Amino acid sequence: MYAIIEQGGKQFKVKQGDRLLIELADVAADAKTIEIDKVLLVGEGKDIKIGNPYLDGAKVTGKFAKTAGESVVKGQKLFPTYFRRRKASKKRIGHRQKRMEITIEKITA
Repeated sequence: MYAIIEQGGKQFKVKQGDRLLIELADVAADAKTIEIDKVLLVGEGKDIKIGNPYLDGAKVTGKFAKTAGESVVKGQKLFPTYFRRRKASKKRIGHRQKRMEITIEKITA
C-alpha cells in the first residue's frame, strides 16, 4: 500500500519503510514520531481512496531516527545571486535549508 501526502507545501509518494527528508515541523524536541494527517490518496491497485482534498481519518506515521531535535539535517548550500545590469550592483548570499529525516512506519486509511 502507498499514500500520497502533503507536508511543507510539497507532495510525497510514500510506502512503509521509506526514508524522507521533510520540511521542519513544529514538534517537541524529544518526540519519537510524527503524524501527518494531510493524506491525499491511499491505496494499491484497484483499491484506491482519493480525498477531496484530504482523506478523513487517514494518517501516516513517521519515526525519527533518534529524536526530533537530533534528526535535523542540513541541506545543500545554495548561493542565490542578485544582479542588476549596468548598475555595478551584485549581491551573493548563501542559504542552507534545514530538514527532518523520518522513516515511514505505518499508513492508516
